Amino acid sequence: MINRKKNKQMKKLLKSLFRKSKHAFRKAFGRYVVVSATDLDRVTPISANFGIDRGKPIDRYYIEKFLYQNRKYVKGRILEVAENLYATRYAQLNETASEASIVETLHYDGIGRETTMIGDLTKIETLPENRYDCFICTQVYMFIFDVAKALEGSCHLLKEGGVLLATVAGISQISREDMDKWGDYWRFTNKTIELLLKETKFSQIEVVPMGNVMAACAFLQGIALEEIPNKELLDVNDNNFQLIIGIKAIK
Repeated sequence: MINRKKNKQMKKLLKSLFRKSKHAFRKAFGRYVVVSATDLDRVTPISANFGIDRGKPIDRYYIEKFLYQNRKYVKGRILEVAENLYATRYAQLNETASEASIVETLHYDGIGRETTMIGDLTKIETLPENRYDCFICTQVYMFIFDVAKALEGSCHLLKEGGVLLATVAGISQISREDMDKWGDYWRFTNKTIELLLKETKFSQIEVVPMGNVMAACAFLQGIALEEIPNKELLDVNDNNFQLIIGIKAIK
């Protein structure tokens, strides 16, 4: 009888604590967040494809936010890697552009793509010099082993006053497709990028780390942007959890 009474009291106490903890989490995050042993036992992500199969990947939120904030530089003769998606989008949103922009695309081999120019960022002899007003290079440097040379090549492409708008991954799973094609070599911090850019001819450098632990955990699980209930939390930046790092460098 004594043990039964103690068990009942313990269950009552645990239920009370559980209700209080749920209330605290709901007050902080606007929804119930309860971690169980089953959650911690999970060794595979919800999506192994960055969440693309579920919606928009969370890293794209930060990439597009960074480019939108710097859209005034997306004008004139613009070069983008692999496709012209962002160059075209943000050139159209650029209120300061006085004339239509010219958009070109760069790719390493051009196979299966409508590529304007084939070139290797690590080999400046394959690249035109002082040609572009803006170079958009998102999520590329992680897949180039000689990053320092690639940044030199990026600078080589730009006119005096030209702007590099780039992003790199801080916290991310390996991109298996890219790893198998040409290699997935690096994850960065803001300090790494700052030190690398100091060795180039860029005169003005701004490095912007973005993300927090909630965004990082969701991204690693492959949770899509549409599945985040409180998207305003994505704008809370914690430099200890750098999901995406934005780069603005002026030659």
